[in-house]
Amino acid sequence: MNNLDWYLQINLKARHLRLLVAIDTYRNLTQVAEITHVTVPAVSKSLAELERGLGLTLFSRTTYGLMPTQCGECLIRHARAMLAILYQARDELKALSSGAEGKVRIGMLAASASVLLPQALNFLKQKSPGTNVTVIEGTTESLLPELWQGHLDLVVGRLPILDTHGSFEEKELLDEPVVLMTGCHHPLAHSKELTWSDLAAYPWILPPPGSILRDPLERVLEVNNVPLTNNYIETLSIHVVRAHLQYSDFIAVMAESLANGADEHFYKLPLNLPKLLRPAGVLWNRNRGLTPSAQLMVSCLEDAAQLLTSVNLTPYRS
Repeated sequence: MNNLDWYLQINLKARHLRLLVAIDTYRNLTQVAEITHVTVPAVSKSLAELERGLGLTLFSRTTYGLMPTQCGECLIRHARAMLAILYQARDELKALSSGAEGKVRIGMLAASASVLLPQALNFLKQKSPGTNVTVIEGTTESLLPELWQGHLDLVVGRLPILDTHGSFEEKELLDEPVVLMTGCHHPLAHSKELTWSDLAAYPWILPPPGSILRDPLERVLEVNNVPLTNNYIETLSIHVVRAHLQYSDFIAVMAESLANGADEHFYKLPLNLPKLLRPAGVLWNRNRGLTPSAQLMVSCLEDAAQLLTSVNLTPYRS
């Protein structure tokens, strides 16, 4: 066993991991000392001991502060992942010691999971009232890094483009189309026939840049010569979409499950969109696997998808 192997396997401590992440975050020993409540010499000494033990230079001093070397970037990336696992173990142990049955942290792609996930959570609480859940809304760009780093157990919503690197495991749950919606008072509402050119005069509620639907929607509008005016709103909030459609002449795109649940205040335009997205489903980190609580949540998501399929949603066909 060489010195590097020995140090990583025997002498590397959680405090070293926290030190690396803190220095990478602040790039300044004085700030690191302040947030860790120790002196600057103590921080400097700990970093020197770590580098000496590993036999590697992890940071270089520049006019912009401490910058990680290539070796430093490698170790920092793994340090963040290891700390996430430790925090996850801490949360599970706290839950178990307090009498709870577990905890699961879920990232939700709001515009595509606002029906599926609530139903699954209802099933979860029926089966295991002591399993607690944290739900964080976001986009694919914001949630997938959190899933990779271990800050989330699952991400639920429209599945992104297939992961060619094999970082994530996925399960497809619902294959439902998206539709065009307006308020019932809209000039195009209740039209039996429409052409794409009929949409050109109206503003849009769009998914924001970086969301799964934005690029394919823009391509469809471009192909059909529907220009996007400067008058638009960008949001993933279904509540904002529904509220604004009731008081405006905007057009929005939403999943068919949400359109089917719309009341007399909304109207589904009779224009067929091509398949823009992959099915809705659930993702998890392939390298971490699933905790028992996360496994139960996946099972509840499958039950919810089956229920939604039975009420006239299109199921995913393998």
